[in-house]
Amino acid sequence: MGTAGGGGGGALRLPGLHGYAVEFSPYWPGRVACAAAQYYGIAGCGTLVVLEQNEAGIVLLRSFDWNDGLFDVTWSENNEHVLITSSGDGSLQIWDTAKTKGPLQVYKEHTQEAYSVDWSQTRGEQLVVSGSWDQTAKLWDPAVGKSLRTFKGHEGVIYSTIWSPHIPGCFASASGDQTLRIWDVKAPGVKLVIPAHQAEILSCDWCKYDENLLVTGAVDCSLKGWDLRNIRQPVFILLGHTYAIRRVKFSPFHATLLASCSYDFTVRFWDFSKPNPLLETVEHHTEFTCGLDLSLHNRGQV
Repeated sequence: MGTAGGGGGGALRLPGLHGYAVEFSPYWPGRVACAAAQYYGIAGCGTLVVLEQNEAGIVLLRSFDWNDGLFDVTWSENNEHVLITSSGDGSLQIWDTAKTKGPLQVYKEHTQEAYSVDWSQTRGEQLVVSGSWDQTAKLWDPAVGKSLRTFKGHEGVIYSTIWSPHIPGCFASASGDQTLRIWDVKAPGVKLVIPAHQAEILSCDWCKYDENLLVTGAVDCSLKGWDLRNIRQPVFILLGHTYAIRRVKFSPFHATLLASCSYDFTVRFWDFSKPNPLLETVEHHTEFTCGLDLSLHNRGQV
């Protein structure tokens, strides 16, 4: 892992582990959680590592092992020590970084890999959504021992589930069935189906400044922006990656800025409002780049 831009650089090797997701803490500047797996997630165990950047570089604060690969991680929005990971065995794990022992809770309902997990950011609720290769998304209240609801409709594996930062109870899901879908936890069925790519969609994210704007990243190497009020055409298409786009994130500081990472080993920064939208290509990884996040605290820290 590393950082780009104004926050200073740093790297930390985790021998034998491949990182799948990184998430900055919403509470601690410079603190990052990383979900990792052995053997590219195909077999073996998983590890949740919590890292911190200080003057000395990046240091390992905590690590927790799980008996299957970990594919995604999300920080609690109401407790600075709590994290949830999702695993290849279909389960979600709740961890407390203030404790050294194993998970506080394990929720095992998905029947295949749980590939995505996200904690809602709208303050009125504490809800978690998970997405799985079993083609379902599930809604959780971390204080309740079982899922509140299961969302069915995708015809392929779900790779990404992301809450709207604007609209309570609304989330998006991206799937191998080539669609982006918008769901409302209070409504039956799917709210909106967007045939966003003619390829598997591995990632999606919501603009932090526009409740109607989302971005998708797909196996076709393209990023596309979608306005929920008019889904016939993408708002923008960003080309430049040479292999599948694994993750895409909008900037917390700029409405038109986003970052993407890819199986082409690069991280790219874009401003879709510019005639030449590709701002920078960072080539410091020597393996598939799977996880990506932008700091809420430090502008330019990635």
